[in-house]
Amino acid sequence: MNPQSDNPSPPRRARSLRQEYEEFLLQRIEDYKDRLSRAELLSLGDEAVRELEAGPEGQLVLTEVLMLDHVDRLITRRLRLPTYRRWQQKHLKLRQAQQEPTHWGLPSDIPLGQLARGLSDADIALVVGARLAPVALLLAAHDANVLLIDQDLAAVEATESRAASEALASRFQALVIDLGGWFPDVHPHAIVIDSHLIATLDETSRADFMSHLQNLTSPGGHHLVMSLPGSSPGAAESPDGWVRQYGEWETETSSRTGRSGWVLAKRP
Repeated sequence: MNPQSDNPSPPRRARSLRQEYEEFLLQRIEDYKDRLSRAELLSLGDEAVRELEAGPEGQLVLTEVLMLDHVDRLITRRLRLPTYRRWQQKHLKLRQAQQEPTHWGLPSDIPLGQLARGLSDADIALVVGARLAPVALLLAAHDANVLLIDQDLAAVEATESRAASEALASRFQALVIDLGGWFPDVHPHAIVIDSHLIATLDETSRADFMSHLQNLTSPGGHHLVMSLPGSSPGAAESPDGWVRQYGEWETETSSRTGRSGWVLAKRP
């Protein structure tokens, strides 16, 4: 089965490199500010005021906006953040690597690239399970808008931190939810599901949750149910078992055997 829709979604507009560079600077500057104490922040503000008063800007009215901008410039110097040209050279190589499954330690046969290319700029890819953080970040590297959900706060925070370190935070969000309770108001075109996480639910809860995900999925959208190598055993992780969950959906399974395979299902 071709994992793309018969009516392909409009192509996504990739963010400009200049936009991504500005977001990179902002992320690093805000992370640095978060690590400072109140006294250190006030000291930094005083330093900014002194530099502005000593320079040509001293002839201007010293506004709060002007001072905050200069504080950001001071932090940029302290952190020795790269110029746009230097960042661009490194970033393009990194992004190319990030679009390969091997960069994230993922099997090369998982159809994630096709899944990402089938998304429009307005579409959302939902990833269920923080164990699939590498999958979520690979999709974000393909310019997909990704929302990851999990029940474990620490796992979600770790994934957010990794997204920031990989310069993918602008395309990535994460939420902590109870799989049997509140669910975000989203209608994804693609959902990637950690079969190991879903297998921890009792049979009734699992069926209800999977039915809810299927109803949320837009027509022509895809589900990718997968279990990464090293997953703990569980009867619900059998690819054949997952195929039965999808009734009239078109399905395709991986050629690999064992519990680290996947099932791709397309909603009619």
